Amino acid sequence: MFDLTGKTALVTGSTQGIGFEIASLLAKQGAKVFVSGAASDEKCKAASEKIPNSVPVRANLLKAEEIDALYEKTGDVDILVLNASIQYKRQWDEFSIEEYDNQMNCNVKSSYLLIKKYTEGMKKKRWGRIVAIGSVNQYNQHPELSIYGVTKAAQMKMVQNFAPLFAPFGVTINNVAPGAIETPRNEEALGDAAIKQAVVDKIPCGYVGSPSDISPAVLLLCSEEGRYITGSEIMIDGGMHL
Repeated sequence: MFDLTGKTALVTGSTQGIGFEIASLLAKQGAKVFVSGAASDEKCKAASEKIPNSVPVRANLLKAEEIDALYEKTGDVDILVLNASIQYKRQWDEFSIEEYDNQMNCNVKSSYLLIKKYTEGMKKKRWGRIVAIGSVNQYNQHPELSIYGVTKAAQMKMVQNFAPLFAPFGVTINNVAPGAIETPRNEEALGDAAIKQAVVDKIPCGYVGSPSDISPAVLLLCSEEGRYITGSEIMIDGGMHL
């Protein structure tokens, strides 16, 4: 089950955290994986060296021309995982124009452009899997993540709108929404015992999750076993959204 032999996958934002775990699991199941990040070629290469059958491809998704260049490097893929995102923590009226634009451009615009770029090849093959990585903040009203939450809600709406358009071509598109997860992004906040306890108090399961709690759901949605799931969302948050 969940055999991805012969499939190719692009996982954005996969040099660390949730993206790295997803890329690792897809590769373990037989896929050739393109490991992508924005920081540097070196960071992409270092992550790729830890994942068998993977290729590093750096791209700054804030720039449309780099998305075009990314496609030139990868060619068509069978699986597209939209994991890369930008998040700033501010009160709702404290975001600069640049911070607002960066979140919107990375989390929403680049998702649209990547879907647009890679879907045509999937449609021609009549097989494809697209998974967006959302957030519990689509639902929770975090006082410092208002714009981030807006971008993730918009991404989910894209999933819902595109699903019926892609389905006749054998292409599915879904969303996976993590809650509080132990990642480098959250390392500073969760490293504070008081802050971590306040977070845990909001999670019915009683603990913060790990990237390995997220990747199996993505694998399901990327596999043949997930062929009948589209336009849907899997919440993986220990019940935090409740």
